[in-house]
Amino acid sequence: MKLQLIRHATLWLQYAGVSFLIDPMFSDAKVNPPIVNSTNDRRNPLVPLPFAILDRHQPDVVLVTHLHQDHWDAAAAAAILKSTPILCQPDDDTTIASSGFTSVTTIKETLTFKGVTIIRTCGQHGTGDIGKKMGRVSGYVLKADDQPTLYIAGDTIWCDDVKQALDDHRPDMTVVNAGGAQFSVGGPITMDADDVVSLCQYASYTKVVAVHMDSINHCLVTREDLYSRMAVEGLLDQVAIPGDGDWI
Repeated sequence: MKLQLIRHATLWLQYAGVSFLIDPMFSDAKVNPPIVNSTNDRRNPLVPLPFAILDRHQPDVVLVTHLHQDHWDAAAAAAILKSTPILCQPDDDTTIASSGFTSVTTIKETLTFKGVTIIRTCGQHGTGDIGKKMGRVSGYVLKADDQPTLYIAGDTIWCDDVKQALDDHRPDMTVVNAGGAQFSVGGPITMDADDVVSLCQYASYTKVVAVHMDSINHCLVTREDLYSRMAVEGLLDQVAIPGDGDWI
C-alpha cells in the first residue's frame, strides 16, 4: 500500500493493485470565495495543487466520501474521464451522474471492487443544528488479501461512529480529516487536535495520517499547530502529518 496526499482531502492510493483517487478537489488556488460564515476572508483553495494530478495519475476508480465542494468540485468533475468508475455514499450518485459519469455506484454497506473490499462507515460532521445541516458523510474501510487494513474516516469529529469503526475493523492505518474546520458559530465540524489525541489514545495500534489542513479557509488548525500538539502528547511516532505531494 502506498498513499499520497495531494492536497486537503484529495488522496492517491495504490492498494492491492488498484489505483484509487479519493475526494478529488482540482480547483486552482483562490478561484473560490471563502466558506460562508467563516471567520476570515481568504479565498479557496488557499494553495495550488502540487502538480497536475491526471498528468501523473490515471485512477482505476474514484472514491467520494460526500459532495461538499472541498471533496468533489466542478474542476474535478470536468477533468476526470466520464467512463471512470465512481464509488460514493447513497443518494450522491444522481448528482455525480448528472455531470455525465456513466459508471456511478453507491456503497450502502459493503462493495468489492477488483478484489478490494470497501466497507462504508458513518461519521458526525459537527454537532447540534450545524451537524444536521452538514448532512450525511461517510468514511470507508479498505481490506484485501496481504494488505494492511486502511480506514479513511472522512469529514467527522471524534464520535461513537468512529469508535465503532475502529472497534469493528482495527485498522493498521487511519486517515483523519483534521484542521478543526469551523464556522463563526458552533464547534468544529472535522477533527481538531483534541480529537486526534483522543483517537490515538483510544486506538494506540493504528498509524494515524492527518490531512485536510492548510488548504481551506475555515480549517483553523494548521499542520504546525497539530505537530506541536502531537509533540507535547508524545504522539509523533503514531501520527504522520504529510505535506502536499508527500507519500506515506
